[in-house]
Amino acid sequence: MSSTVTSKIVETRVYEGQKPGTSGLRKAVRVFMQEHYTENFVQAILEALGDQLPGSTLVVGGDGRYYGKEAVGKIIRIAAANGVKKLIVGQNGILSTPAVSTIIRKYKTQGGIVLTASHNPGGPDADFGIKFNCENGGPAPDHVTNKIYEITKSLKSYKIASDINIDLDKIQSSIIQVDGNQFTVDIIDSVNDYLELMKDIFDFSSIKKLLQGSNERPPFKVLINGMNGVTGPYIKRIFSDELGVDNSSIVNATPLEDFGGLHPDPNLTYAKDLVNAIKNGPYDFGAAFDGDGDRNMILGKKAFFVTPSDSLAVLAANLNSIPYFKKTGVKGFARSMPTGAAVDRVATKTNIKLFEVPTGWKYFGNLMDAGHLSLCGEESFGTGSDHIREKDGIWACLAWLSVIANLGKPVEEILLNHWQTYGRNFFTRYDYENCESDGANKMMQQIETAIQKPEFVGTKLTAEGKTYVVKLGDNYSYVDPVDASKASKQGLRILFEDGSRIIYRLSGTGSSGATIRVYVDSYENDPASLTKDAQEVLKPLVLLRKLPFPVLSLASRDDSK
Repeated sequence: MSSTVTSKIVETRVYEGQKPGTSGLRKAVRVFMQEHYTENFVQAILEALGDQLPGSTLVVGGDGRYYGKEAVGKIIRIAAANGVKKLIVGQNGILSTPAVSTIIRKYKTQGGIVLTASHNPGGPDADFGIKFNCENGGPAPDHVTNKIYEITKSLKSYKIASDINIDLDKIQSSIIQVDGNQFTVDIIDSVNDYLELMKDIFDFSSIKKLLQGSNERPPFKVLINGMNGVTGPYIKRIFSDELGVDNSSIVNATPLEDFGGLHPDPNLTYAKDLVNAIKNGPYDFGAAFDGDGDRNMILGKKAFFVTPSDSLAVLAANLNSIPYFKKTGVKGFARSMPTGAAVDRVATKTNIKLFEVPTGWKYFGNLMDAGHLSLCGEESFGTGSDHIREKDGIWACLAWLSVIANLGKPVEEILLNHWQTYGRNFFTRYDYENCESDGANKMMQQIETAIQKPEFVGTKLTAEGKTYVVKLGDNYSYVDPVDASKASKQGLRILFEDGSRIIYRLSGTGSSGATIRVYVDSYENDPASLTKDAQEVLKPLVLLRKLPFPVLSLASRDDSK
């Protein structure tokens, strides 16, 4: 590769529909592989940086899925031509989403480009995605994504330095003169910066002692599943090299372009192999992470399932187990609106401020930047803290191991004790995927019309002999307490007087069609109800989710039993 290159301008055409959602632009791989398609979107991201672009430093990496390396190459060449001064790129094009946030914040860059479709399947016939993270390390807020989208609608050309070819497999620093300006590409170890941060947050010696055992108690056996996603290198370094976990307890830890045929979504449906292994094996604890490493699932012995809503609440109640929070203090808790309200009980009892925000990690980030928030989570298997501005699967796993080490109790006992103290929020979610968009919108409009009628408040709805009295029906909106920005139409809510809830929401994380999610949440504090089967407790509300509204006749998946 020559050390001096000249950029060129390539004429292009507008591609409609390049509107980033809550987690960037997600489409089928074949869409991104169209001529100029990826180049257009990358150019739009860079132009949206405005005055920040010349001389900027950006982070680039992704979850290792199909088309990732090719996309990294295009980003390098386009960034070089657009006046970017330096790129920090993960080796092999790989960086977990939490690692991208870590690196942006550590090196104070102007942001980062993350190549991921998160928990969506990978491979040539599956999905790809590109999202931009801002200088705080978090997903771009609405005003930035709207700016990117506006640029895509009128883009006539993009700039590219076609002669640049960097070996992504080799850790190295390359300096190239582009149109007379110095351009640097640093290919870095994907794990180092993230590992350093985790060791600063947690007491690794305490976790290692738990895992290795002692004279007082046997080793705490874990099974960690990377689902063939980006977390593989991180799992090996942290759990094997640092914490001494046997390699047989680490599975699916090699990033694969198609995730080995797995659907890299860490839930009871798609991580069934982990569930079965723990149910039938000697393990005390299990964890799985999604394709880009920001989601997690936690299991106890015999595959005792910790719902994400309960996971958030237990961590909130036990933050004193983690050295980081002893240093920083606990500023506040937050959850996304659809997430079960278990953490609300902890906030009330501990007199710590609670925030309810729309779905999307950017809303948490705003609160964190203003110093209002320490711990947050979403029911979609996302948990995190203010150490970065993304949800963080491995962080959540280490947080749980810290709590277990501190309390000296197994997962199930920790949950039972928690419910006895705070009561239990039974929670489930139904997904209706790849729906016809017009029909989905019409159904949501019908539900909204029904629940916003004045006479709906006070209505008694009965199923399975149990009656619920409607307290509120609305389309949730949110005013950010930091910048007063407003997010409207964030999900239809039916709130009942006993604290139970039914939520309907159109999701923006799919790559095609519409996804309707229905959330059901029921609070119980009767000691006799705490250990009941969740589906038994939720059955009346589950039946009511279809009444008196249009029946959801599509095939659904219950993700959170």
